[in-house]
Amino acid sequence: MQEIFLGRQPILDRSENLVAYELLFRSGFTADAGVTDDASASASVIVNAYAELGLENVLGKQRGFINVNAELLMSDMICLLPKKQVMLELLETIEITDEVVRRCGELRRMGYQLALDDVVEITDPIKQLLPLVNVVKIDLLQTSAQTLPQLISSLKSRPLMLLAEKVENMEQARHCMTLGFDLFQGYHFARPQIMSGKRADPSQLGLLRLLGLIMNDAETVDIEHELKHYPNLTFNLVRMVNSVACGLTHKIGSLKQVIAVLGRKQLQRWVQLLLYTTGKADSQMMNALMQTAATRGKLMELVAVVERPHDKQYHERAFMTGVLSLLDALLSMPLPQIVDQISLADEVKLALLSREGSLGRLLTLLEKKEGNDIKAVAAMLTEMAFLGIGELIAAELDALRWANGLDGARH
Repeated sequence: MQEIFLGRQPILDRSENLVAYELLFRSGFTADAGVTDDASASASVIVNAYAELGLENVLGKQRGFINVNAELLMSDMICLLPKKQVMLELLETIEITDEVVRRCGELRRMGYQLALDDVVEITDPIKQLLPLVNVVKIDLLQTSAQTLPQLISSLKSRPLMLLAEKVENMEQARHCMTLGFDLFQGYHFARPQIMSGKRADPSQLGLLRLLGLIMNDAETVDIEHELKHYPNLTFNLVRMVNSVACGLTHKIGSLKQVIAVLGRKQLQRWVQLLLYTTGKADSQMMNALMQTAATRGKLMELVAVVERPHDKQYHERAFMTGVLSLLDALLSMPLPQIVDQISLADEVKLALLSREGSLGRLLTLLEKKEGNDIKAVAAMLTEMAFLGIGELIAAELDALRWANGLDGARH
């Protein structure tokens, strides 16, 4: 289990009302970011805010400023971000080329808002971007008191907002108000709050394998089968579907629906982004808890096939129930809190939260079997009638072989 961190610093308007947060890379409960790779830091911020901690928990109804370097700016991965809730903050390290200007124009036409970071003077390259940006951030520590009024004056005629960054005290705050700044950020108002959570990363090898399937136009069923090996990734994808497809008219009950709603391109972008945040390639498929969850999901699917041979939707819901049933331990979060973050079919939700319905009964059976409660298993099998102990053991062995990747075909 890996602990994850995210910095969040408020951005206020002239009335000191909260209007946005800047989301910052953090590697622990310290003020020092320790950034050594801008692309990796930005990817970590996006993954942690968007999927791990939940964008709704991090931002609420506010907009989030996210640092973007040249690599991320030019990448399709940027399109993972919800355009209505983020401000793409272009780092001062970006070399402003014709290609960068064109890309910023594309993003604006797509509906994204842009901010220029750490502007200290209006150079010719910056002039090319000014018609495309919504916010210009001015770092007070890098700008001399003598040049600041002239800088503000040269920008005030443009239809954009000026943000005073690193406002350290009351005197600076009042001066910036007088100069006409629209937005304010700094220790005088609030220090960054560090949020934390836990994440069990899917292995890098697994992500590479999944990315290969997507990029090679594999059948949806093959992508679905590969995803089934990664319970934590499955959860994040379901939650992402709810973030990017706010107008869902149906509830998610299978991985096939996740892929269909999210789309191949979005799925590819998300996997690419996750690759930035994982550690070195590992020969182990997953940790023990993830393997147990994958085994449970597959076993529930196999038993569901015996119970209702021709009901494929039921089989898919059974798998999802099994694979999500251990996420409270995997993510160190209460299961009701996890279920609240994803739109699940009622049958799956009832099974997970109260062990009700046919899927709840199957899940209870598997839990009793895992706990070696022989009497309870025997009683439940007698009541179910459609399944014998021999069939259950055979299905369990098949599920274990599948989860261990020993069956080659990954049926």
